[in-house]
Amino acid sequence: MVISYRASIAVSTGIFTEENTMGLRINTNLNALNVLNNLQKVSSNVSSSIEKLSSGLRINSAADDPTGLTISEALRAQVDGINQAISNSQEATNLLKTAEGGLTEVNTLLRSLRQIAVHASNTGVNDDNALQADQSQVTAALASIDRISNYTQYGSKKLLDGTSGVSAATTNTSLISGINFGGTFGGVTIQNGTVNVTVNNAATRAQATGSATYASVNATIATVGGGSTGSGGSIVINGQTVQITGADTVQALIDKINNAASTTGVSANFSAANGSGSIILTQQNYGGNFNINLQETSNLIVGTSGTSVTGSNATVTVTASGLVNGVVTSVVSTFVGGRSTTDSGLRITDTYGNSILLTEQGNSTSGSSTNATVAIISNNDLQFQIGANAGQIVRASLGDVRTGSLGATILSGQNLSTINVTTASGSTNALQIIDNAITDVSRLRATIGSVQKHTLESVVRSLGTSTQNITASESQIRDTNVASEVVNYSKNQIIQQAAQSVLAQANSAPNQVLALLRQ
Repeated sequence: MVISYRASIAVSTGIFTEENTMGLRINTNLNALNVLNNLQKVSSNVSSSIEKLSSGLRINSAADDPTGLTISEALRAQVDGINQAISNSQEATNLLKTAEGGLTEVNTLLRSLRQIAVHASNTGVNDDNALQADQSQVTAALASIDRISNYTQYGSKKLLDGTSGVSAATTNTSLISGINFGGTFGGVTIQNGTVNVTVNNAATRAQATGSATYASVNATIATVGGGSTGSGGSIVINGQTVQITGADTVQALIDKINNAASTTGVSANFSAANGSGSIILTQQNYGGNFNINLQETSNLIVGTSGTSVTGSNATVTVTASGLVNGVVTSVVSTFVGGRSTTDSGLRITDTYGNSILLTEQGNSTSGSSTNATVAIISNNDLQFQIGANAGQIVRASLGDVRTGSLGATILSGQNLSTINVTTASGSTNALQIIDNAITDVSRLRATIGSVQKHTLESVVRSLGTSTQNITASESQIRDTNVASEVVNYSKNQIIQQAAQSVLAQANSAPNQVLALLRQ
């Protein structure tokens, strides 16, 4: 029901009449509906503010901010990945510390072995019982090294027996007698595959051919150069003096030189031709680190005092498989003999500590030493995920520190497990092998320490900073600004209360119709 009324408005110039129809509706209260609509809106805002303040989040559902939700979820995923990468790096550090602890004890045992070998080399004092006692200690120490290698574990993962790193096995013993490879070859990570070698320059031994001539090896020194008045004299070879008289034979001089060979490293033999011959001095070791320095008082061998002769080192091209830009491919590297001051010219190494010991047969620039397959590589190095994204990894090779693998590239056919200090030569060889083993283990420890300090610990610090900054960005997008939201909540709450009061007034408006009916 609608009731109309007419209103007349008088103005100074006349009478203006306006007819207006206003609806006083009973069934439909438009004012109340309008107030109710506004009340529902403000009530929704109050509920939203309560939700944001109670949860601490500005975005509680996708409807709050679809774009912001997408960005913040991506940031949250990145933060979760970074936190896990930090945890991974810390676990990797603990694993490497476990391996390093085992290697520390191996180093201690190697130093003890070296001390025993030095004691056993004191042959002027030791008797057989003392040497056997030394060998018993050697045997016990070697057993301890093998036990550490086999029992050092992180969980169920063995660390030092070659199953957590790179191991190399010789396949051609006629060309090489030992090989030791780490995780890096040619500047890249080495992969499973064969090792091929090509000898570019063969190693040589220093040799001095005598110019002083003798009729035969049985001739006396006095007959040097076809004469009869040679008086003998002193010959100094690599600091070791040999005395000879004119009545001694050439063979006696050769024997004296050879008897001192364990000290000088130089042997002698007689070469006869055309009715006369001369003494030839030969360095027993290959390479530029082993010389023949000769001083004579009577020119009985070379004929020129102050002679110095040097050998040369082998240069070899080595090919193996490596990981280059994510692809396994052949990598070529040059190995050089005699790199260390005590290395033979046949012990070829690269700048990453990889080493191969050539045999005398393999020390050739032709035939079987050209692109010859000499070993096979098995790469089981450890891979650590140290970043939040794919491909962010670091590798570590823990190697094989069992006695059969240590010191295998210093003397042909020998390694740490074969040392025997019951003889003078055995003690001398043991010292060389043990020194080589100490170098190998120390280099492995240094590699592990480098990964731990310069990679893992650095990554943890870097990722910690990244987590902080990314979390701040995610918080800016998703978290509630409490101060601002409290202002909105208070404002909307006041408006809500006012709307509720006005709604009550609007609901009472239809009662005015009753007043009209009473008239």
